[in-house]
Amino acid sequence: MTPPLSIWVVSDGRAGIENQALGLAEAVQRLTPADITVKRIRWRKAFDKLPSALKAGWMLDPSSDPVEPGPGETWPDLWIATGRATLPLSIRVKERSDGRTFVVQTQDPRWRNDAYDLVVAPAHDQLTGPNVLSITGSPHRVTPARLAESAPAFADRLEKLPEPRVAVLIGGRSRAYDLPEAYAAILVERIRDAIDGHCGSLMMTFSRRTPEAAKATMIARLSDLPGWIWDGTGPNPYFAFLHYADHVLVTIDSANMAAEAASTGKPVHILPMTPRRKADKFDRLHADLEARGVSRPFDRWLDEDWTYEPLDETGRAARVVLERMGRA
Repeated sequence: MTPPLSIWVVSDGRAGIENQALGLAEAVQRLTPADITVKRIRWRKAFDKLPSALKAGWMLDPSSDPVEPGPGETWPDLWIATGRATLPLSIRVKERSDGRTFVVQTQDPRWRNDAYDLVVAPAHDQLTGPNVLSITGSPHRVTPARLAESAPAFADRLEKLPEPRVAVLIGGRSRAYDLPEAYAAILVERIRDAIDGHCGSLMMTFSRRTPEAAKATMIARLSDLPGWIWDGTGPNPYFAFLHYADHVLVTIDSANMAAEAASTGKPVHILPMTPRRKADKFDRLHADLEARGVSRPFDRWLDEDWTYEPLDETGRAARVVLERMGRA
C-alpha cells in the first residue's frame, strides 16, 4: 500500500498568506491520502529586510518551526510555501532533500522563478514560464463542504436572519487602494440602502488592513441593522457568513476574498474603494470574474440574482501538482 503523501505547508503565519498554501494542500489531500504539517517561520528582526539571496537558516527567529527534518525524519514529498519570507527556504529544499521533495510556491516569487518545481500564480499577475500555472485569484480554503461544516456552530445566530442575507467583506489600505473615513461613510450608506431596500440582513467582517476610523464609521452606521458585525472576538464566522449569504459584497482590493466568494456560486458584488495608484492587475482580475459570470460592480441594489458554476481553481491547481509529481 502506498503511504500517504507528506505535505509541509510553510508561511510566515499570517492568515491571508498561510491560507493560500494550506488551501492548496487541503485540495491535494481531497484527491489523495496525505498528511499535512503546518510550518510557521519568521526571520530575526536584524535579518528580516535582507534580500532573499543573503538569508540563511541560522537567521530564523527561534520561535520558528523547524524547516528541516529532525533525527530519523525525512523530507516531505511536497513542500507548499507562500510569501516572501519563505523564498530563501524554498529554493534550497530541492538540493537538501536530494530531489525527494516537490517544491511549490504560490504567488509570483519575483525572485529565481525557475528554482521551484511549480509556481501557482494569479493569472492577473501575467507570469509565464514552463513551471508556472496561472489561476483566477489565489488558492484558498473555501469549499462548499467546508462552509457547510462551519455553519452549524453559528446557526442559532444566522439561520433566522431576514433574507436576503448579505455578507459584506471589507478589506483596507494597500498599495493600490485605500478606505478613508469619508469614503467609508459614503460606501456604508450605499450598503444600508441595499439591505434596507430589501428588508434583508447584514453579515459583516473586516480585514486586518481595514483602517480603524473607517471600521468605526461602518460599525456605527450599520449596527442597527438585523445581523452580525463581527468584531474579531470569539470564533471566526467567516465561513458561516459565506454559507448563509444570499449575496456577497467584496471590496475591490482583495484578490483572496474575491476568489473565495467566487467559489460559492452566489452573486458577488464588487465594492469600490479610493484608488491610490493604477491597479491594472486588479482590473484584470475583476474583468476575468465578470467574464465568468461571477461578479458585477455594486450598484446599490440587489434586485437581480445570478448563478454560475462555482470556481474551483484551487482544486484545478491540486490536480496539476499531482500530475507534475507523477501521482495523478
